[in-house]
Amino acid sequence: MSAAADWRVHGTSVIGYRHLQDRLPCQDALEHRHTGTGLVLAVADGAGSAPRSEEGSRQVVALAVDAFTAVATPWADHPDVYARKKQLLDAFQRVRKTFLRWCGGDPAPYATTLTVAVLAEGWLGQLSIGDGLVLLRTDGGGARGSYHLLPRPHVRSEYANETVFVGSPGAVDHVRVDCVRDAGIDGVMLSTDGLTNALLKRTPAGPPLPHDAFVGHLFERLGHPSYDPGEEERWLAAFLASDQITRVTGDDKTLLWAIRT
Repeated sequence: MSAAADWRVHGTSVIGYRHLQDRLPCQDALEHRHTGTGLVLAVADGAGSAPRSEEGSRQVVALAVDAFTAVATPWADHPDVYARKKQLLDAFQRVRKTFLRWCGGDPAPYATTLTVAVLAEGWLGQLSIGDGLVLLRTDGGGARGSYHLLPRPHVRSEYANETVFVGSPGAVDHVRVDCVRDAGIDGVMLSTDGLTNALLKRTPAGPPLPHDAFVGHLFERLGHPSYDPGEEERWLAAFLASDQITRVTGDDKTLLWAIRT
């Protein structure tokens, strides 16, 4: 996996029509940071029922890129999967501790999910709390490559029918942490759950799979030699607000993806 300078990153958030109807702000947020040795990507989805969740989501992604920057180091520095997972979990615990202090110990009005991906030489790490998505592209996509959905967080006990948030009691017990060692990874995409139905396709038996046509189109646009950030932002914002997408979701929608150039 190449250095952070070789990764092109694009991200956008679009307000859902239900929030427009209710005159609510977009409650999603995203951040990324190129570091000296890697790349950190973070997205968050504020709870629709929480009155200040848009503030919570913005705060938590800012905290995340700070906390996870130190983890974005080459695999050779810590060639042990358990040590790497502990680094990711320790970074989340720092985020959560600072987040709880920031909201005065009452996280409910600021309820938000968090999904983070760390890219560095030799590996990719992912940590999520809530219902965000992380998809990988390997070997260039298209006919030669493939797209992969990283396992989603398990939901247990009293949270069986609700999302777990960064500030939820016992949140650390519900965090999903993954480390992937694959030199063929050349793309990663993070999304909030507003795009689940567009990014994933259901299978008759087994877990959902990436919708290769849609996911592949997004990666191809990002990697095109004529890529222009302003033009891509205009196209993506219009597409995510189109009837084609709003027919399957009325929620806020956020995409943040990186491709190796």
